[in-house]
Amino acid sequence: MRTLAKILKWFVGLLALAVVVAAAWLAAFPPDLLRVGAGYAAKIVCSNVFIAGRDPQSVLAIDVQAPGNPLLKFYHVDVDRKAGLVKAAFLGAFAANEAVARPGLGCSLVPDGNVAAVKRFALPEPAQAKVSADLWPEGERVQPSQDPAISKLLDDPHLAGPGIRAIVVVKDGRIMGERYGKGFAADTPLIGWSMTKTVNVAILGTVVGAGKLSIGQKDLFPEWSGDERRNISIADLMAMESGLAFNEDYGTVSDVTRMLYLEPDMARFAASKPLVAPIGKKFSYSTGTSIMLARLWQNAVGDEAASLAYPRQVLFDPLGMKSAVMEADESGTLAGASYLYATAHDWARFGQFLLQDGVWNGRRILPEGFVAMMYAPAAASGGVYGKGEVWLEGPGDKKGGGVAAGVPESTYWLQGHDGQTVAIVPSKRMVVVRMGLTPSWLHYRPQKLVAALAKATE
Repeated sequence: MRTLAKILKWFVGLLALAVVVAAAWLAAFPPDLLRVGAGYAAKIVCSNVFIAGRDPQSVLAIDVQAPGNPLLKFYHVDVDRKAGLVKAAFLGAFAANEAVARPGLGCSLVPDGNVAAVKRFALPEPAQAKVSADLWPEGERVQPSQDPAISKLLDDPHLAGPGIRAIVVVKDGRIMGERYGKGFAADTPLIGWSMTKTVNVAILGTVVGAGKLSIGQKDLFPEWSGDERRNISIADLMAMESGLAFNEDYGTVSDVTRMLYLEPDMARFAASKPLVAPIGKKFSYSTGTSIMLARLWQNAVGDEAASLAYPRQVLFDPLGMKSAVMEADESGTLAGASYLYATAHDWARFGQFLLQDGVWNGRRILPEGFVAMMYAPAAASGGVYGKGEVWLEGPGDKKGGGVAAGVPESTYWLQGHDGQTVAIVPSKRMVVVRMGLTPSWLHYRPQKLVAALAKATE
């Protein structure tokens, strides 16, 4: 018995030593994977608390932990509402990363801990305007269709899909039906993820219309001037045909996760990538290219403060997108690839704006022909992607396989990676917004909803 007790005591001591060593190692050299997880948790919680007004622990459990990597279940967050800070850490103590809320700009990660650098950027908060009683899109009032067939479609859980947060259906410029998931409403700002890319290109289009940029412009970054990258054009970036290296795998520490959660200057990181394919010859979806486009149009606008205010001035306010917040990184580059929050009504306004060829209330905001260019097929994409960061096929469609059954051929899409879509259907004068938290592994396809609505409104 004494021998067994000694062995047990030795084993417990060894285990305790291993725990101490592991804790010291995690504290001194936290793996990038754990820091990415902390960045993701801090950023998502921060934005949903300070933009959408949601409960932080609910966001952590539902938005961060439930659909994601199992490691995310071991993260804890601390929210300092007064300071506008959210800190996340593995096991509450390791690989910490934090996000900071700023007036008018949502939240930004601070991967290098330089909170002062982040806080130098801010915008005046928009005045709290009284909600207009006018019909949408002039106001927020909705008179839904009385057609029971439409109601039946919107109430069908198989068409709405798992994790639904909002559905808004627009026909002939008016909302004909809408539905919201539990805990969400018409006034809840929702992240668009990669739908933001299309909005970013539209903002760039206004800069082109002002004569400050051209889509054929080359020699875009100083660090490209000495090599072949100087021949990459803005059009190449918009079509995802730049030829630059960029790993878009979200399951590990890749280029996209490192850029979004570990880099204080995302545009600089993306611009540092080498050429790995001939320019204009290979389609390669890259969040980094959209970040670079944001930096380019901001540079063209000039003054940093003016460029941060620019989206609201030229697009959001004219369209009545009062809820829209495009967030910026620590360096002041707007995250025009991923981080736009807006209500489903405002996402529908943007879809209607594209449907109307970039015209709103009789005023042309985008240059004539710019929207048509956006959904013209990018040559190297095999017909799946447009020249202005829109998708020509819906989520999960077989690459190059054409339009899904029942979806009108004129349809093009904004797509976010967690089940966010806006379908623009010119032939039906229809826009269908579907917002959710629906990871791709659930295999939900909004095409069925769009096809059913298109048929029901013939």
